[in-house]
Amino acid sequence: MAQAGLSELTAFIAIAEHRSFRAASRVLGMSPSALSHAMRSLEAKLSVRLFNRTTRSVALTAAGEQLLHRVRPAMADLEQALDEAASARNRPSGTIRISTSDMGAIPLMRHVLPDFLERYPDIRVELMVDPRFVDIVANGLDAGVRLHDDVPKDMIAVRFQPNMVLAFVASPDYLQRYGTPHEPHELAHHRCIRLRFENGALLEWELTRHGTSAHVEIDGPLTLVRGNPLLAIEAALAGLGIAWVPLNHVSEHVERGRLVQLLPEWSPAFAGLSLYYPANRHLPAALALFVEAVRNWSVDTIDTA
Repeated sequence: MAQAGLSELTAFIAIAEHRSFRAASRVLGMSPSALSHAMRSLEAKLSVRLFNRTTRSVALTAAGEQLLHRVRPAMADLEQALDEAASARNRPSGTIRISTSDMGAIPLMRHVLPDFLERYPDIRVELMVDPRFVDIVANGLDAGVRLHDDVPKDMIAVRFQPNMVLAFVASPDYLQRYGTPHEPHELAHHRCIRLRFENGALLEWELTRHGTSAHVEIDGPLTLVRGNPLLAIEAALAGLGIAWVPLNHVSEHVERGRLVQLLPEWSPAFAGLSLYYPANRHLPAALALFVEAVRNWSVDTIDTA
């Protein structure tokens, strides 16, 4: 069987990721006709159809899905190896691809990336922001950022955030109009800002105090789909209801009186955020430097919390 070339595999991955020949051609700097020819050539070499094409859509076949699952991580490793080989010792280069949520990206952008990118100008960082948990190995990514307890057990985790406290907050204007809840069950009678995940499930409000838990059925006129806590904070500031969000993201609003923390004794705490990466892979030079930068910052962050 004829061997597939790297350019053909690169084109295959681009089409699979964008689900479009036209979009992939723009990314790769190729004409759609040249890209289509490359895919026909690849399918002929493999003697299998990789895409189901219509005039409006492009979808992977089962064989295409299997090839993507195996090839994408391998191509990412190859790209990293080439980046390392091309890097001078005192000019490290390469691209670091990180899966993260909004809440995970913010502390890195504020506290790690400014100095890191200034120190290593030839390193590029790509943040794939998505609230859903992503398999970083299957998707050809270098690292991920999630709550420490959610990090897969086969990964190396570098915790960079102290325990995260989830706080109930509302604006003074809201509390003046609707009253202040003093017990968990009173939340059921308030306008609560709900978060709905992509699978349709609502985020349940679980309150804890000294080992005692309380589950509250909440309701409210505003629901945020795909569960973005940053939008929930904005909604609370606008007086739209009570939000349940990380305390560290609203502490300044609370200090300045723009928001009021409610039921503080019932606010649960979780292990904070961690940067994680595969334990059984060679660590690319650029990623190793980024891990070191996060670890150095996390020492001060966690020790002073």
